[in-house]
Amino acid sequence: MQELIQRITAATGIDESLANKAVGMILGYVQRAGEDSAVANLLEQVPGATDLIAQFNGAETEAVAEGASGGGIMGMAMGMLSKVTGGDEEGGIMAIGQSLMSEGMDMGQIQNVAQETFQFAREQAGDEAVDAITSKIPGLSNFL
Repeated sequence: MQELIQRITAATGIDESLANKAVGMILGYVQRAGEDSAVANLLEQVPGATDLIAQFNGAETEAVAEGASGGGIMGMAMGMLSKVTGGDEEGGIMAIGQSLMSEGMDMGQIQNVAQETFQFAREQAGDEAVDAITSKIPGLSNFL
């Protein structure tokens, strides 16, 4: 997992702790939204994934509950995008985006984290394992 975190920090400029949180939140969402057997298979093959999920799964719902989604144009845009991509107010992919934006990340950085995370998963578990998950989660492909 450290290899992935280093790739993310180099590609995005975010610090290691925020990279860990972002990856943990993304993988936690995949675990909640994906098909159980496919996700379990993937997570077994990605070293450190379950540790990050245990640490950061659900952090986005806490941020939404605390009002991290904010208001203004960006809050409206995220809300509209959430509806289009099948997200929800609590714990969906858009809530992750809102939470990470409240930590100072921009949409390009968030998308880069998602892309690096799934590329790493492909390297560890193979295309078939990742495709079995990403094809079943509404809106996820928009970020990859």
